[in-house]
Amino acid sequence: MEAVKRWKSDWRYPTTLLCIYGFFSTVKPLEPFLLPYLTGPDKNLTTEQVNNQIFPVWTYSYLCVLVPVFLLTDWLRYKPVVVFQCVMLFTTTALLRWTESVAAMQAMQFCYGVVTASEVAYFSYIYSVVDLKRYRRATSYSRSVQLLGYTTGSVLGQLLVSFNLMSYYNILVFTLVLTAVALVTSCFLPMPQQSMFFHRKHPGETPAPEGTEGHRDGPVDANTSVEMMRDEQTESKVEIHEESNGTESCSRVIRILWRDFRLCYSSRQLLYWSVWWAMATCGYNQTVNYVQVLWEHVEPSQNFSIYNGGVEAASNLLSAATSYGIGFTEVRWEQWGELALGGFSGLGAAALFLMTFSGNIWVCYGSYVIFKCLYMLLITIAMFQIAADLSMERYALVFGANNLGALVLQTVITSVVVDSGGLGLDIITQFIIYSSYFSAISVVFSLRGLFSIWRAQRKTKEKRIVADGTECPPCEEHRL
Repeated sequence: MEAVKRWKSDWRYPTTLLCIYGFFSTVKPLEPFLLPYLTGPDKNLTTEQVNNQIFPVWTYSYLCVLVPVFLLTDWLRYKPVVVFQCVMLFTTTALLRWTESVAAMQAMQFCYGVVTASEVAYFSYIYSVVDLKRYRRATSYSRSVQLLGYTTGSVLGQLLVSFNLMSYYNILVFTLVLTAVALVTSCFLPMPQQSMFFHRKHPGETPAPEGTEGHRDGPVDANTSVEMMRDEQTESKVEIHEESNGTESCSRVIRILWRDFRLCYSSRQLLYWSVWWAMATCGYNQTVNYVQVLWEHVEPSQNFSIYNGGVEAASNLLSAATSYGIGFTEVRWEQWGELALGGFSGLGAAALFLMTFSGNIWVCYGSYVIFKCLYMLLITIAMFQIAADLSMERYALVFGANNLGALVLQTVITSVVVDSGGLGLDIITQFIIYSSYFSAISVVFSLRGLFSIWRAQRKTKEKRIVADGTECPPCEEHRL
């Protein structure tokens, strides 16, 4: 009995349960074959209905619930939202299994948008129940298990479909069983006693991270700095007063979030990386969401033994290997990072163009794997560059703000380009737009990267001149 109590109080207990939940909630064998299922004899929907009426609902619902779910996650202390996420995932699969109309499939996509928005609870839960020194290991375990779940689901789905071991209906029943295992596991998760914002263990002001008081490539404007200091002093007094009364007001949390938001994005370097994050994630999500429609256009599933599951599994594994390997490279990303963002985004655009104009399904598959690996490589670099000088609370804020920006852009593109209420363009035209979109990102960040390198070399040259004592650097008087 004593051993059980010790096990439950150890950091491995919640981490193990969360990993079990993460694995079983991400094994989705039918996901790579969703379009053939919806357009096949089981549902009898047209590709245009799926592309222009059903899939866009996910984007809209995700945007609508993202901010409320983010705040509720912290206020409810994570576990209830994790359980709710699994309930909504169960509902999504049930609707997919037992309903057929366009309206029912739109409701299914809405539920899945709630599931996606609730992932913030999964990734935040672990930080409230383990010590700071365990963050890296716990994060590594929870993220790796999710990737393993996605890969297992893709491989399993490919095997079940290729060898006709299960019908699509039976695969969905099997998925419901896996989701039920995840739901039961989530109920055993220990309830956290603290959270990042509403239920702090040591309430009060979070110390400002290094690198956010000033730009990495220049000082913050003096007026802005003074204004922020005044805001922080005023807010600190209000927080101390509220804490002395034992209150946890929503207004205080919003003030903290707004203050931290201004402090974080006062760094121009962080701002540039965040802009790329939002823009590239928007394009990546659009590509991943509609790539099955493109594959169906290039090679209809009734005429070809599709390998969508194998392609997804390969892309996940190669993306994981790429993301893991980038951690061992010795590159000054603060200097070369923006040029890398531009260059690799250009390669991603080329892969998308190749995928769009090639009539060969294998070329489409290969181009998709390359595109996904390039995005995962760059988003990994962006994540650790942004997180380098931020506390956990501020990283969560920046992560959420960047994803919200991506989602806003994605909603605009979806409503104009994809939705039947907008232009309702065909899939080839859509992917031409996505390819051009990444080309524009590539041009902007390549130019910005070249400018950053030129400026860094110029500063180095000026310092060398000063050190040699041969010439003074160009100062304001000489410039005037």
